[in-house]
Amino acid sequence: MKMKELLLFLSCVLCVSADGQHEDIGIIACSDSDGEMMYGLDGEEIGYADFNKQKFIYPQPPFVNPISYGEGAYGNAVAQLQICKQNLKVDQHDFRDIPLERNAPSAVMIYTRDEVKFGEKNTLICHVTGFYPAPVNVSWTKNGQKVTEESTINVPYPNKDGTFKQTSRLQFTPELGDVYSCTVQHLALTQSLTKIYDVQASSQSDPGVGPSVFCGVGLTVGLFGVAAGTFFLIKGNECS
Repeated sequence: MKMKELLLFLSCVLCVSADGQHEDIGIIACSDSDGEMMYGLDGEEIGYADFNKQKFIYPQPPFVNPISYGEGAYGNAVAQLQICKQNLKVDQHDFRDIPLERNAPSAVMIYTRDEVKFGEKNTLICHVTGFYPAPVNVSWTKNGQKVTEESTINVPYPNKDGTFKQTSRLQFTPELGDVYSCTVQHLALTQSLTKIYDVQASSQSDPGVGPSVFCGVGLTVGLFGVAAGTFFLIKGNECS
């Protein structure tokens, strides 16, 4: 998605009770050349349309029951995207492309999914939050060499204050001497933000940093049930 282009976001939040309140959200977003459709619950993605791969993606971890919106999910996303683009043209004409408010990312964090053990596969996570409009661009290097094509990034997810967050992940095997970096670009930044991950230095730090950050950004550790399009989530692990 070209970062210079206007995005139009339409969202709906529904709070329901199931031993507490949960937030069910749906987003349709578009620019002149791209778009996003995503469903989420309690700050986590449930599913989203990948318009490049032309299919609906379900990014839930393997320990939850499979969730599906049915065979027509991607077709519905395509239809909603066309409506969004039509609305965007109307707004661009009526409002004469009023410049968007811009907020630079308020935080960029890089950490590992699991405790570092040399020679064992792990995941590096670059978490960006507090920016507007969406999206950000995240690139990765290993020892100065670009490895962005080996990474993944989720679709922009709204924060309660109206800004957005995104998370990029890079699979890696920690080895002494390796240095990784994630670099973030955004419309509101005059220069890129870069965070460094030194395998040797990080392996000597507190192994609980990664899990603590996960708790801080609201990691979902359990999903179950489907009822009238609303999904109920149980957070089964507590942050230590």
